[in-house]
Amino acid sequence: MSGSGAQGFDTRAIHAGQEPNPATGDVVVPLHLATTFKQDGVGGLRDGYEYARSGNPTRAALQELLASLEEGVAGLAFASGLAAEDTLLRTVCEPGSHVVLGGDAYGGTYRLISRVMSRWGVEHTPADLNDPDALRAAIRSGSTRVVWCETPTNPLLNIADIALTAEVAHEAGAILVVDNTFASPYLQRPLTLGADVVVHSTTKYLGGHSDVVGGALVVREAELAEQLAYHQNAMGAVSGPLSDWLVIRGIKTLGVRMDRHQDNAGRIAEYLIGHPAVSQVLYPGLPDHPGHDIAAKQMSGFGGMLSFRLAAGEEAALRVCERAQLFTLAESLGGVESLIEHPHRMTHASAAGSPLEVPADLVRLSVGIEDVDDLLADLDQAMS
Repeated sequence: MSGSGAQGFDTRAIHAGQEPNPATGDVVVPLHLATTFKQDGVGGLRDGYEYARSGNPTRAALQELLASLEEGVAGLAFASGLAAEDTLLRTVCEPGSHVVLGGDAYGGTYRLISRVMSRWGVEHTPADLNDPDALRAAIRSGSTRVVWCETPTNPLLNIADIALTAEVAHEAGAILVVDNTFASPYLQRPLTLGADVVVHSTTKYLGGHSDVVGGALVVREAELAEQLAYHQNAMGAVSGPLSDWLVIRGIKTLGVRMDRHQDNAGRIAEYLIGHPAVSQVLYPGLPDHPGHDIAAKQMSGFGGMLSFRLAAGEEAALRVCERAQLFTLAESLGGVESLIEHPHRMTHASAAGSPLEVPADLVRLSVGIEDVDDLLADLDQAMS
């Protein structure tokens, strides 16, 4: 059931890659813990399996599911989102290659590119992906291999036009990579808009329960998929079967969870707009958000992430984070429970002093699926 097929998203989320075992009738994909597989003679693999690093039936089911939901030719599951990113960059880049990334990329991605890949001879340039001329100016003819895009971005919730960014990247012979973690395939499918690769931290909305670390790539072209699979196996950057099983479990309820996440986030955004302590609310579902029209065009909803800035500055932002009770002070996002954090000192501390540094008065919320009135009451007391 890989590919988009004729069935709806929620149906594929429950069934793609998960047909009952003909021998046992398992309705749920089994957790295959075996590290090695009996072969059908010397050099004769059994259904393609020999050693768990090279292939595992639970991982294969997840990868087929991911490809179906993102409408790609193949999916690959990794030990973490950054493991997926690292494998991708080492596959498509070489010493002397150049990467253009958004000017407010995730801090972990920026650290990987600026501090790890730079030692390997890969250079980078931050650019405003909403400005085609700025993107063209950042691209280096002959050496730019990748344009790296997040939309919505973390934590500023900026929106990039995926189709336009793909057009500019392809003009220069570069591939467009889109980190779709914040939106999930339920709300946005970048491959259908011209992207070449989609990246996920499956830890977040796909897993959805804050109990698994994982990553994924889904690609549009079979040739690149084969190259990535080779490098993934050679580098050992694979996910484990328990992680795969938990992500499959989480994806089954992705649609219903995302509906509740974004309903709650919309209510909270409206509340924050009217609060005297708040100077700015960053949520693409708000009509005055600069990326609202683009988001409405390429997404089917606006997601469960939002950020806001405190008029009184950093100390006020820290107090709100520390006073919150129902919102848990923690990094990560996309779980059923609501989280609050201070990006400048937490998730994006590695970007301090760089062009990607985030404002110190910023608070980020991962809005969960609790009763929204309880969430509003908690924010109200935290900012009182």
